[in-house]
Amino acid sequence: MGWWQINADTLARTRFVLSPLAETFAGVKLLHAGTAAHPGERAWLDAHLPGYRRRLAGDPVTSLLMRSGLGRNWIADFLTPPPRGEADFEEEVARVREASGADARAHLTVSLAGPLPAALRRDDLPERAADLLTHVWTEAVRPYWNRRRRVLEADVVARTAQLSQGGWAAALDALRPGTRWLGDNRLQVNLHEYPPREISGAELVFVPVTPRNHGWVSWEEPDRYAVVFPCSGALAATGPDLVPESLGALLGPARAGVLVLLDSPMSTTQLVAVTGQGLGSVGRHLKVLLDARLVRRGRAGRSVLYSRTPAGEVLVKAQEG
Repeated sequence: MGWWQINADTLARTRFVLSPLAETFAGVKLLHAGTAAHPGERAWLDAHLPGYRRRLAGDPVTSLLMRSGLGRNWIADFLTPPPRGEADFEEEVARVREASGADARAHLTVSLAGPLPAALRRDDLPERAADLLTHVWTEAVRPYWNRRRRVLEADVVARTAQLSQGGWAAALDALRPGTRWLGDNRLQVNLHEYPPREISGAELVFVPVTPRNHGWVSWEEPDRYAVVFPCSGALAATGPDLVPESLGALLGPARAGVLVLLDSPMSTTQLVAVTGQGLGSVGRHLKVLLDARLVRRGRAGRSVLYSRTPAGEVLVKAQEG
């Protein structure tokens, strides 16, 4: 397993950051995989995969570059610079473009775990990668970014509440498969057998993305490290397809959708972001569900969180069956 040694000061400064570039690169990974984790991803792939494949078919060098950069067990580092605070896409992708050709070739050799193909022995690899990322951002991510940003912000609210309730150990153990707090100032970041890294004193950020099964780690040694992780399943996979038809007929589709989402605690703000409903509508749904004792209300720090009661759980599960 890969793990990082972290002192208390580094952990105290650790924060969650949103990154348009990370969201875009997660989209590239999803496009290359071509496999959806839920209906929302399937619809996105249906809309954007044909165009992406046409672009790569017309540019075999960039196609080979991206296949090589994604690797089997490792991503070429120059493709995924860790965020430097909140920045827009253009600022972030400029750092990919500014990488040297020599660094890009060295990173690709690591991701390939073997010799570099002759077609990639060139200096314009960072520019080609940045151009492709810009294309994916413009065509397939930016049109949805406002909605995705709200979902990502909602996920951060949920993680922060979890952090306040159970500390870093609870928050990290639920981050993504392979990530957990080992104790003794050790953070396991993945399941790969890589040497441990001492990152005490560096900046560490956690970066959520919406594609369900895609995450990675990145760094700029020795000062900056990032763990990119997928949103929690409920946040990443909302939509009418997840609401059982019979439950929608009983409660109304919108109210049933709120109840389905509350398998884990969420605030009103999160529910507004995830469902796309107005604050007043969500508030009315929650009042009806509270009065029917299908959900409960509790506090986590400054946040008021709602979750299903046992009665609400029985109702949802019965309709799913």
